[in-house]
Amino acid sequence: MKNSPNRILGVIFGAVYVLVGLLGFAVTGGVGFVATEGGLLLGIFEVNPLHNIAHLLIGAALLLAGLANVRAAKGVNGTVGAVYLLLGIVGFFIADTAANILALNTADHILHLGSALVLLVVAIAADKQVAPATRPAV
Repeated sequence: MKNSPNRILGVIFGAVYVLVGLLGFAVTGGVGFVATEGGLLLGIFEVNPLHNIAHLLIGAALLLAGLANVRAAKGVNGTVGAVYLLLGIVGFFIADTAANILALNTADHILHLGSALVLLVVAIAADKQVAPATRPAV
């Protein structure tokens, strides 16, 4: 198994997001699945059950890709980073609306933007020697 910045980051972020997803269920008892307001995780991050499931799925994708190979880790880190960048920006505009089905708050937006920055920088800047996937000859 070749260690690389993308694989290491994927495994670390993946494990953290899986843990956050699991811990979120401890504070979302009685919270509606897509409630616009949720329980507070660590006293500051608002979550609902859908948000917890999203953390579990994203964490699993990062973790599995990080354990698989450099190309998978780089691709998933970049993809998750791009999605978090979009979510971090859009989150500010939907926070007080019915579209806020993940119960996002300002702390979530900042964390999503921070995660996006780290994931995107590593996906873009590290492991440049990894060749892009090629299509099989037809």
